[in-house]
Amino acid sequence: MTITYEWRGDFDNVAVNALHAEGFNHPAADVDWLARVRRHSLGWVCARDGGDLVGFVNVVWDGGVHAFILDTVVAGGRRRSGIGAGLVAEATRQAREAGCGWLHVDFEDDLRSFYFDACGFKPTRAGLIAL
Repeated sequence: MTITYEWRGDFDNVAVNALHAEGFNHPAADVDWLARVRRHSLGWVCARDGGDLVGFVNVVWDGGVHAFILDTVVAGGRRRSGIGAGLVAEATRQAREAGCGWLHVDFEDDLRSFYFDACGFKPTRAGLIAL
């Protein structure tokens, strides 16, 4: 398996919708991901094995120094193989090159070791309002 990572790479909405549905355990939707990320994101990273999309992460930002990791997802059969950490590493590199000073992420508690140990994030206090 040779995984490649592509910053702001082209992708098929059907493939991202399927990957997202599998990763976040919901029915597949008909989201126009390409329009969404082109409009709101600093960039995104696609992980591919050959032509197959096996991972995706979205990097949104405030237009200044803060970037945010969203929707990190890896195909079910490929998890725990380093692809997720590779996605976040490329997102981190690209956010840094864009002049961002901070990269934020929030996550469910079961992903603490992934984000803290595998990706290098540090714990911080934050607030959240469920809307």
